[in-house]
Amino acid sequence: MTKNAADTNRRRLIKLTVTGLAAAPFANALFSGSAEAADMVSESDPTAVALKYKMDATKAADRKDATALCSNCNFYSGKPSDANGPCSVFGGKLVSAKGWCSSWVKKA
Repeated sequence: MTKNAADTNRRRLIKLTVTGLAAAPFANALFSGSAEAADMVSESDPTAVALKYKMDATKAADRKDATALCSNCNFYSGKPSDANGPCSVFGGKLVSAKGWCSSWVKKA
């Protein structure tokens, strides 16, 4: 009986090991991209320069509406209470909620 139980345990161990080795690449693929943080847009980024993006809207010389901020822009998808949020104009990169660029459109 002991020899039979040892064979069963060995087979079980081999099955679990093979299953774990086969599943490892799939687990890596699932977890590798999900925890990445989005990059913050810098004012020196070529797109930011072209759109006159400023992290502090009060420093934007071309801003005409004093209430215009990234946080109330149609392209900003973060929460208005967040310090930073993704912007579709910049490919989902993070922008300052208190920022501004020439693509600003009031949220409907």
